[in-house]
Amino acid sequence: MVESLINNSLTELLKQKSFEYISSQSQTVTVPANSSVFRQGDACKNYLLVIEGSVKVFSRAENGREVILYRVQDGQSCTLTTACLFADNPYPAEGLTEIDTIALMIPLPIFNRALAESEEFRKIIFDQYAQRLSDVINLVENLSFGHINIRLARLLLQLSKSTDIIETTHHILATELGSAREVISRQLKQFEKKQIISLQRGSITVINKQALLKIAD
Repeated sequence: MVESLINNSLTELLKQKSFEYISSQSQTVTVPANSSVFRQGDACKNYLLVIEGSVKVFSRAENGREVILYRVQDGQSCTLTTACLFADNPYPAEGLTEIDTIALMIPLPIFNRALAESEEFRKIIFDQYAQRLSDVINLVENLSFGHINIRLARLLLQLSKSTDIIETTHHILATELGSAREVISRQLKQFEKKQIISLQRGSITVINKQALLKIAD
């Protein structure tokens, strides 16, 4: 909720007349689904604001396993990009569009000008950065200390908010949780054995949501 308010504030701020120079000197790009936005080691030259769509930001281990750090969606900006711009460092992770995405690319000199001249712009950027950093820290704690059955139950509950049938695969769930597909498959089969879920090819049906809630608590 807090992050949503921050992102809406940034979008509205850029519509103000005093910030017209940002839009006039920035580039609006349309990126097809499943396209690379940035790769590990790329130079960071623009501040990224997603107008519409979704960008998955993830880290890839040497064995090829992905860990999703966060997603940048409608009205949101990429906090990793912000960190790289501040430190003048290359990207340490990757960004991939999940659907067709429209984004505003603000050049570094224009971004720096807005930071220097506007206290309101500066506050929104730092508030957003702090909020996302907190989310990433929580992710690291979950990966390090969270039991996989609890994390999986929470993810299934999140995905089944609007429907009991979740269209997904074991590989996708493993990527979301930063785990191995084999680990997730074993845990799903345990849930199925307890009649909490039913597994089908390409989908999972939640049978007992109360049992998932009990595990997730």
